[in-house]
Amino acid sequence: MNSQSSPEQAPTPYDLLGGERGVRALVDRFYDLMDLEPRFAALRAIHPSSLEGSRDKLYWFLSGWLGGPDLYQQRHGHPRLRMRHFPYSIGIAERDAWLECMRQAMLELEVEPRLRDRLQQAFEGTADWMRNRAEPGQPAG
Repeated sequence: MNSQSSPEQAPTPYDLLGGERGVRALVDRFYDLMDLEPRFAALRAIHPSSLEGSRDKLYWFLSGWLGGPDLYQQRHGHPRLRMRHFPYSIGIAERDAWLECMRQAMLELEVEPRLRDRLQQAFEGTADWMRNRAEPGQPAG
């Protein structure tokens, strides 16, 4: 996929975030916050001890998801997000922590408010779909 905008085509979220550099900065800040902030300790605990592979995979995925190059698909095929996350117990608390961590990363990187709101809404739908643990009064995903 070509991430360069033409005059006839509106810029993609990938472009608006600053392309490769901007998406990498967002992913890095997300995982830095997860590593540093005590409020994200439970979320951090379900990740491997080294976050390098997770950083790369999220960067590759977001690049394509945001309208840039389909880096994840080139390396691993279809993302199959729900299947790939199934080994991890993801409930409401994990979903909310992930969303809060990403929201904080976007705020700290000063993502333009309309873009930030648009992305947060899209992340909410995807994060909710990742839930695979039924909780009292709530169906899983």
